[in-house]
Amino acid sequence: MKILAAGDIHGDSRLAKKLADRAEKEHVELVILCGDLTQGEKSTEGIVGPFVKKHKRVLLIPGNHESVATVDFLAEWYGVKNLHGYSVKYKDIGFFGASATNIGIHQVSEDETFKLLKQGFDHIKDVKTKIMITHTHPRGSKMEKLSSFVFGSDAVSKALKKFKPDVLLCSHVHEAEGLEEKVGNTIVINVGREGKILNI
Repeated sequence: MKILAAGDIHGDSRLAKKLADRAEKEHVELVILCGDLTQGEKSTEGIVGPFVKKHKRVLLIPGNHESVATVDFLAEWYGVKNLHGYSVKYKDIGFFGASATNIGIHQVSEDETFKLLKQGFDHIKDVKTKIMITHTHPRGSKMEKLSSFVFGSDAVSKALKKFKPDVLLCSHVHEAEGLEEKVGNTIVINVGREGKILNI
């Protein structure tokens, strides 16, 4: 499956259109948006719509700049899937996720984050390939070292050890855009604003 994953769009509708054009050009089957779609709950227009107009399937999660309710609204309005605490299967690939946001006004506790990730994982645990999606990176990862105030999530680290997904897609640390690292058995990728094409 060919995937375009991106995060930290922060209400930039021109960037969303550029990413949607890229998804069409690259014949992407699935678009994943890893949170911080808006800038402080503002600028929701033109963020998800460009992908839907290109007839792309979209999965998304909240970041620290928007509430779960805002992402639920966007998901319902555009007919896409909010993966926060949920999962989906496409072919033999299972996707599960949660925002894991531990900074700002839309924080989710570490206990709640792990509970939501487990809830999603339990429904796809038997599939061949497992992809975990969060906004926040794992605690102690290289990404964490690139920011003096954006900390990783203990719950995400715990989930990597417990569920052993093949890939974790995240964003959050702008300075870590494009960084890939191996954490345990999992390839962790900060997909960033410009997005990353993956063949899974």
